[in-house]
Amino acid sequence: MFDKVATLGGIFGQKNDHPLANPREMRKILNDLPKDNAFKALDEITGWLESVTGVDDFPVDRLYEVAQALEETAWPHLKRLSREYFQAARLSRSEEKRLWSINYGFWTLLSVAYERCLVKVTDKPRPGELPKSVLPALSASLIAALGCVLKWEQFHYGPLRTESWRPLGKALLAAEEGGVAERSVAMPGRAGMSSPVLEYERVMVFQAASLGSLLPLEIEIAEKLIGHYLSGFVFTRTALIDSVYWCDLRQAQAPQRLARMPEYATPTQRFIKPGDAHQAMRALLDDLERGGDVPPAIDLGGQYHPKLLIRVLTHLSSYLAPIPPQRKHVRHRVMHRMSVLHGLVNAFVVFSGEFGGRPAGLPVESWVVENVSRGGFGAVLGDVPGEWLKVGALVALQPEGGDNWLVGVVRRYQRLAENEARVGIEALARQVDAEEVRVRSASSYGAAATTPALLLRDGCEPGELRAILPFGSFSPRESLEYARGGQRFVLEPVAMVEQTPDYELARYRQSVLGAA
Repeated sequence: MFDKVATLGGIFGQKNDHPLANPREMRKILNDLPKDNAFKALDEITGWLESVTGVDDFPVDRLYEVAQALEETAWPHLKRLSREYFQAARLSRSEEKRLWSINYGFWTLLSVAYERCLVKVTDKPRPGELPKSVLPALSASLIAALGCVLKWEQFHYGPLRTESWRPLGKALLAAEEGGVAERSVAMPGRAGMSSPVLEYERVMVFQAASLGSLLPLEIEIAEKLIGHYLSGFVFTRTALIDSVYWCDLRQAQAPQRLARMPEYATPTQRFIKPGDAHQAMRALLDDLERGGDVPPAIDLGGQYHPKLLIRVLTHLSSYLAPIPPQRKHVRHRVMHRMSVLHGLVNAFVVFSGEFGGRPAGLPVESWVVENVSRGGFGAVLGDVPGEWLKVGALVALQPEGGDNWLVGVVRRYQRLAENEARVGIEALARQVDAEEVRVRSASSYGAAATTPALLLRDGCEPGELRAILPFGSFSPRESLEYARGGQRFVLEPVAMVEQTPDYELARYRQSVLGAA
């Protein structure tokens, strides 16, 4: 990935030979970075960062200054590339991986550099070591960098490395032992002040929020909202009666839900409860649902549609509540295969029945279902499919040996390894009709253009059905109609339920028009 300078660590074997060991040379290198190409600039910054972490005897006091300067310089480029990653609705798999890799690589290397510096903080520094005065900023920066590593792993839906929690805990313990865990420090790329304990709390709450069912942009918004409401959470060394999550600073273990007390109490355990943050998030959610706006004090890094913010706040106020959501349906362990087709077009073909129960030529995949419930399935994939697999993807599924198809949506996606993943699928309906619908306002029924739709007959409100339509098809002011069994039916719009770049799910009231 780092074409130009990826091997600099091997070239500069002696610390004084490295260009970044000289402050004047470093300033020149940073000034010469591309100004109009964020990817190229970040690629070079990451390459230089890799080069200094690759020199074992590079003086740590100088390494800390270099890491700070590279992080400060990288921030505008990181923000620009992040916007590209979030706002490009249809990134190809290769482009997505390219943007993800450069961001993830930078934060990984930066955390390695800061972790190496933390080891050399001392009361009486010798040449090449760091004075204790840098401990507040260093530990906060290390925790923040590791938090960004975990965030980018979440954007990619894993694999999530629990090993990152060990250096996270070490950084906070070092700050606590130095008496500076709550010392205010300025953070690069972020307005306002923070502290080592606040940075750890931010990462802990982010992990506790169970964001694997959100899209990357929604995860980014969730992190911004967590940061805004961070002061409302209560972070303690002992469990309170209403503590919800806990962790151990010495363990390579992500925060756990406090379903029961840890087997042993240790001085390194930390606990968290939502406190006033939950009420504040609920208040904003209620205000948005009534048509209100986001207060100017909440900086989300951009303007977003209220429906998107409502979805994120609904998730956060549920998982960061005094009583987190319990599983609605009991899971049952199974082990059988299921045929899977993705997308509305493929689903329309199988539900139409015109080509038989298993039409030839369709891209059918085979997944292993490992648990089922009334609400859906959990499946493990030994070979991760192409670009289509993501949270929100529409799928048609058929149990092995059966002849009935059902329609569902991928709600959770976790990568266990490069070619292995686990998905959670919500079953939307088992009674589905594929119909060609027309806008009823068209002057001539016979001449009007048709739109393929999946009509979901079960799991609906009384007197209603749900329809899955191509993106951009739903209108709250347009009724639809279709013919079936010699009769014509009209569908009157009720509400949009869900919209993705590939399809829309909407509620309709159905009535009979008469003979076709």
